[in-house]
Amino acid sequence: MAKVVAEAEELPKAIVRRVVKDKLSQCSKGDGDLTLHKEALLAFSESARIFIHYLSATANDICKEKKRQTISADDVLKALEEIEFSEFIKPLEASLKGKNPGKNAEKSGGKKAGKQKAGTSKAKEVKKKRKLEEPSSQKLKEKEEDNQDENGSDDE
Repeated sequence: MAKVVAEAEELPKAIVRRVVKDKLSQCSKGDGDLTLHKEALLAFSESARIFIHYLSATANDICKEKKRQTISADDVLKALEEIEFSEFIKPLEASLKGKNPGKNAEKSGGKKAGKQKAGTSKAKEVKKKRKLEEPSSQKLKEKEEDNQDENGSDDE
């Protein structure tokens, strides 16, 4: 069987295995340790990759319809509905709320709030760089002053 998918597009096998085993162990309580054939793991991985491509393409189309270039979580939710996987929407929304509690606070500030935070962090980085550069530039200035004093005292 020839390898069709580029290695960069493959999903990590360990993660796919863990997700599949976790879900199967929830479904079949008490059946012991489950094993997966290599081909089954590959089938799960490829299926997930294809689903991600399909979902992302649909979300991208929704985003383009709204004349935007950045896909949001709402675009993904709408894409799930559009490709008739609406049963995933509520669990995904619950998961997003649990993992992103600061989302509402950032949303209320609008686009400017996010840009201010980014601007603030850039300003902090510049200050850090200046602090790091100060000691070396300060020493350089002191050496120049010493050299001028030495040269100036010779002239008198």
